[in-house]
Amino acid sequence: MEYLHQFVFGIYPYIALAVFLLGSLVRFDREQYTWKSDSSQVLYAGSLRTGNILFHVGILGLFFGHMAGLLTPVWFWDALGVEHSVKQLVAMVAGGIMGGLCLVGLLILLVRRFSNPRIRAVTTLKDKVVVLWILATLLLGLSSIFVSAGHMDGHMMVLLMTWAQHIVTLRGDAASFIVDAPLVFKLHLFMGMSLFVIFPFTRLVHVWSGFGAVTYLGRAFQLVRPR
Repeated sequence: MEYLHQFVFGIYPYIALAVFLLGSLVRFDREQYTWKSDSSQVLYAGSLRTGNILFHVGILGLFFGHMAGLLTPVWFWDALGVEHSVKQLVAMVAGGIMGGLCLVGLLILLVRRFSNPRIRAVTTLKDKVVVLWILATLLLGLSSIFVSAGHMDGHMMVLLMTWAQHIVTLRGDAASFIVDAPLVFKLHLFMGMSLFVIFPFTRLVHVWSGFGAVTYLGRAFQLVRPR
């Protein structure tokens, strides 16, 4: 059991990151015609706009919130005088809001996708896996809020931050910091890391194009001459 914990939380993160980066690069190089979000708007618009906006606002908020919350050094918050319990409360509230938006948006998109015959007909197995995987990961994350409410001392928050920061700084003792973490946290971490593994093989790759679109803001104006 100890070896399994060490593998999942000490080695698996690097495997997930390698598959995420190399898999995305290989797919872009060899299968550019599949590099798309496969929008179903032409088949049926319906509640697509509402679901899309809520889902994307929520999931982007969760992504950047996790990045900032987990990777900002503990000493930085201590230097600002922010108590660990306060940081935990802020993380719970912000995560609850963004997670709630993401969940509502995802449920709208799921109902739309599985209730409309035309969209359901073009939904692949990979589409089903990725949306259900995101749903499960999201529900585990929201469930962890209730577990966190039972211990508001911020100790678990610090341990999770230390684990993440030791992973990104390539220190081999990362897994030891979350040995005693509640099961819901471990499952959420595993599902979240595995999302990066399945990323290159699904329509999620369009996220890379979304980040790349920011470069268009700095491009020169295109001059179009009238006849």
